[in-house]
Amino acid sequence: MEQPARKPPARGVYILPNLLTTASLFSGFLGILYAISGQFENCSIAILVSCVFDGLDGKVARLTGTSSDFGVQFDSLADLVAFGVTPAIMVYQWELAQFGHLGLMASFLLVACGALRLARFNVITKTANKKFFLGLPIPAQACTVATFYLFAQFLPTGWQSFMPKACLGLVYVLSFLMVSRVRYASFKEYGLIKAHPFSMMVTAILLFVLVASQPKLLGFVVFAGYVLSGIVYTYLILPRRSALREPSEELSS
Repeated sequence: MEQPARKPPARGVYILPNLLTTASLFSGFLGILYAISGQFENCSIAILVSCVFDGLDGKVARLTGTSSDFGVQFDSLADLVAFGVTPAIMVYQWELAQFGHLGLMASFLLVACGALRLARFNVITKTANKKFFLGLPIPAQACTVATFYLFAQFLPTGWQSFMPKACLGLVYVLSFLMVSRVRYASFKEYGLIKAHPFSMMVTAILLFVLVASQPKLLGFVVFAGYVLSGIVYTYLILPRRSALREPSEELSS
């Protein structure tokens, strides 16, 4: 018995994920205006809001079966503005301007490496491992910069003199990680969640409550933990797995 042909989604459905991408782009544009006017907290919030819309557009496109090459390219262009240009302008206006040309080039490096990261992602996305991103995702980089500003407000007054150098170092590290071969969890595969649904749900609830209690303080801790997780997995866990796998292969042969 022949299966009835599946009807393609209505053309109007394609508007929804692209509207979410446009909302992400608009939030990033607002962030640029806030950064130029010195409203860095509003800029940080705009970057985080943009990240939420960026996550939703891909999820909606997959759930409704409306993914398209146009949507992928549009999403990348929006990401470059919201997560490349916006945090670069913010961190330059906030701390890096005092370094002169060094601060200027550090801010530009954030944009350039973000563009390279997006271009590489678009090229390898169909063949890459869905469980991991190759290099730090540009939204994670932008959210790390944004939450770092919010986190800095809780630091003691005596530490404020170290903030410019800390920002400079953070920008260089994040730029390098975006174009590196460090692997980061993509959270697109749900094998662990399906295997331990209750424990994962409890962990997610506890994490949400913890961050919601002090979002400005703990937001940076969460994103910094994600940044470090890729380094630990790539340079500590993967080599050990390879070392354990080699003896087992020799025994089997």
